[in-house]
Amino acid sequence: MSMDYKKSGVDIEAGESLVSWLKSNQPARWPHQDKIVSGIGGFSALFRADFKSMEKPCLVSATDGVGTKLKLAIKYKNYKSVAQDLVAMCVNDMICCGAEPLFFLDYYATGKLEVEHAKSFLGGVQQACVDADCALMGGETAEMPGMYQHGDFDCAGFSVGVVDQVKTLGSHKVEDGDLVLGVSSNGFHSNGYSLLRKIFEDDLDDWQEELLKPTALYVKLAKALYEIEGLNAMAHITGGGMDNLLRVLPKGSQLHLSFWDLPAPVVEVKRRGKMSWRSLFQTLNCGMGLALIVSPKNRDQFLKTIENFGFKASVVSKVNIDVEKESAWTFDELFLNEKYLSGDK
Repeated sequence: MSMDYKKSGVDIEAGESLVSWLKSNQPARWPHQDKIVSGIGGFSALFRADFKSMEKPCLVSATDGVGTKLKLAIKYKNYKSVAQDLVAMCVNDMICCGAEPLFFLDYYATGKLEVEHAKSFLGGVQQACVDADCALMGGETAEMPGMYQHGDFDCAGFSVGVVDQVKTLGSHKVEDGDLVLGVSSNGFHSNGYSLLRKIFEDDLDDWQEELLKPTALYVKLAKALYEIEGLNAMAHITGGGMDNLLRVLPKGSQLHLSFWDLPAPVVEVKRRGKMSWRSLFQTLNCGMGLALIVSPKNRDQFLKTIENFGFKASVVSKVNIDVEKESAWTFDELFLNEKYLSGDK
């Protein structure tokens, strides 16, 4: 019997049809369209580096995946939501240094290319890029029979942005007495799903909608926040939970967290998993997807701006710097037990 690539499991025509669909179904105008020289369809993409308005422009890069949340997307054939997760996990990291996302690349790999599934996913990537003010410049679709089981796929994302070095955010700007503001998440986002799938395995169908909520995109909010004096640092609350706060604070920073209203699904995870509060806060975002470290003087302006973008906002801590100590965060376990577990037997 004669063999060819298609008989071995790779359908080149299906891949080409997907690229043609992507090229013909792009937005009328991408963000940063004036800097796009060439995009989807070639061997590489060209983006004009024209940042004359910046004193010391620096390119910023970020890459991430979606993790085992993909298992739920595959099970329930919900590809669009994890597409937003993929974009959000990259661009939400990028904004923490004060950067503006410019463009995004995706990698989509599967055992057998199901074109309609891929269209749903890549269409979601396109829309998330538009919502995050960045352009989808290209990517890679890989069909690898034998590598993935039927129906499985994996994805990765890579984003490039720019920031003026003299305006970067981070620990170098944080001062004693700064406030930590919490910005609400849109659910569990894209972290902790190896745990969450076990926690809800017996009634997964009842929880699928909650578990498949896409990661919130914070780019447009960040651009508004950049304009307010006193924004010193930002933390994207992802894997590691509240430990992410320490990544953007100077040595010796001490935080005592006054907790916001924890979402009911998060409290349910604690109950079902019999987890300690600290373990919970080091695993999930617990309702806080982004944290800002700001000067107290413009506190109200920051809170109002966050709420104007549709997110909930609250003051969750104050930065105390003691260089003789290791950076740490603490919380009131008794308060949390009384507020959330007082009715438990």
